[in-house]
Amino acid sequence: MNAPAKVDAFTRILVICTRQIGDVLLTTPLIRAARTRWPDAAVDVLGFAGTLGMLRGNGDVAALIEVPAGQGWLGSLALLRRIWRRYDLALIAQYSDRAHLYGWAAAGRRSGLAFIGAKSWWKRRLLEHTVLLAEHQEHAVIEKLRLLEPWGLPQRATLSPPAAEALPADVDAALRSPYVVVHVPSLVRYKQWPVAHFAALVRALVARDVQVALSGGPSDADRHLCAEVARIAASPRLLDLAGRLSLAQMAALLQGAAAYVGPDTSITHLAAACGTPVIALYGPISPRLWGPWPGDAALADPYADRAPRQAAGNVVVLQGPPPCVPCNQAGCENHVASRSVCLEILAPARVADEALRAVFAPAAAS
Repeated sequence: MNAPAKVDAFTRILVICTRQIGDVLLTTPLIRAARTRWPDAAVDVLGFAGTLGMLRGNGDVAALIEVPAGQGWLGSLALLRRIWRRYDLALIAQYSDRAHLYGWAAAGRRSGLAFIGAKSWWKRRLLEHTVLLAEHQEHAVIEKLRLLEPWGLPQRATLSPPAAEALPADVDAALRSPYVVVHVPSLVRYKQWPVAHFAALVRALVARDVQVALSGGPSDADRHLCAEVARIAASPRLLDLAGRLSLAQMAALLQGAAAYVGPDTSITHLAAACGTPVIALYGPISPRLWGPWPGDAALADPYADRAPRQAAGNVVVLQGPPPCVPCNQAGCENHVASRSVCLEILAPARVADEALRAVFAPAAAS
């Protein structure tokens, strides 16, 4: 039997999410649940500079506190003084040492994530409530929501994407329905589907009179990958939008798309949050732990660790066939620049079939 929910009247709450953009988006159900549980409270979010764009305009968030990129321990002193005991409750949605230091400084009462094991003993000692992490536990959205377990959990969870903003005029004028957004780059090599596979996917889509919008970030590496796909596919029905859109504009692009195809990356999570039909390409990392959260879903793992094809809500997850999938390591050589054979042999034809089904099956059903 679950323990009765605590009755506490918190007025200032800090959510700490010092990781990547996708992790910030996966924290939005926790933020929403905290605001629902304490509707009169101000909920602030602390995260790394450049990652909090997912929360711009989020009505559940009172203020965003950015940790400057590359800041060392000494550089954290000014931030620690700024947040010192300003909050009634800190929800520490990351397990890092620094996240727990910020939580300890910010509030006298703390709920946080910590690994099982001797190295995390001090974190557990500082927490009123600990969500213990194991190697194979549950989806990240559910883990984060369990920070509220002492005060009662919601029954369902929905991600909150940034409010959509108008696309650049030339992009809006160039888009033709139906179009599919194809996100090419991954942050790390071991999550990267091959460029040649993306080009084959694009050719299969444009052959059916489907326009393709390539997406990627503003970095030179992202632009290069998208440019390579565009060069190989060589179609006038292809738009290369790498580096052109903000997250809010990306939300607008996704909301108008007939489908989205992308790897295990933050934009794939954003596409799922926008309600777009998603085909997610997963390699060594388990979708049970990190798969795109499908719309308004109950608090249960939406995916298994392994299956050739899994569907949940608006999301289809495809995985490669090797029996080692998912290994939950950094590719076959276990480093960020490693190849992943499971992604290399995930056939473009499989992905194209799923994308075309997403585009044309709704029309056939109607």
